[in-house]
Amino acid sequence: MSYKNIEDNYKLVSENIQRAIQRSGRSSQAMEDCVRVMAVTKTIDTERIKSAVSCGITLLGESRVQEYLEKKADYPESTEVHFIGGLQSNKVRQIIDKVSLIQSIDSERLACETDRQARLNNLVMDVLIQVNIGGESTKNGVAPNELDFLIEKITALKGLRLRGLMAIPPMGDSVRYFEKMQKLFEKAKEYTPIDTLSMGMSGDYEEAVLFGATIVRLGTALFGNRITR
Repeated sequence: MSYKNIEDNYKLVSENIQRAIQRSGRSSQAMEDCVRVMAVTKTIDTERIKSAVSCGITLLGESRVQEYLEKKADYPESTEVHFIGGLQSNKVRQIIDKVSLIQSIDSERLACETDRQARLNNLVMDVLIQVNIGGESTKNGVAPNELDFLIEKITALKGLRLRGLMAIPPMGDSVRYFEKMQKLFEKAKEYTPIDTLSMGMSGDYEEAVLFGATIVRLGTALFGNRITR
């Protein structure tokens, strides 16, 4: 896919998001003020990633530790990288000083190890709690009824700063789950200073924005169909 294709895709995505912002009642806000587009870089070569950055995208999402470590040196310095994939506790040390936020904290054990590694590196790591909003056995995430417990644990850890929530809803019925995530997010904001709700992917990002998403994670919508490897 050429630079022009990616540029056109990003323009279309931006227009769709802006319309969704207006429909959601945030009509006075521009996209850049309330919704960030994340380019999901799984299996995407660095030249296409650089093309996306040239179009104005500054946020990248990595989901495989080893793949990210192999590509990291070729990324533009202007980019911000979040880790969005399932993360094993024994891999935390490999990325703790190489990403700005981890979106996939889904257990007290992972939170404690991330805190330990952050403090070893004299860092305070921004994190999101991943919520398994659909209760799917194939997906990571804390159950909604255990969210308050994990929020309490994370906010007590000195090496972590809780920024918000992340979710990957079941396919085919995402709107219902986006609404549930919005309610969980608003409830958590009443007693925890969070500002980030990461949800929505290439097939449903407009609906996610309608329900308050502040980050949408896009792969196919920007780069075209992904080559599986």
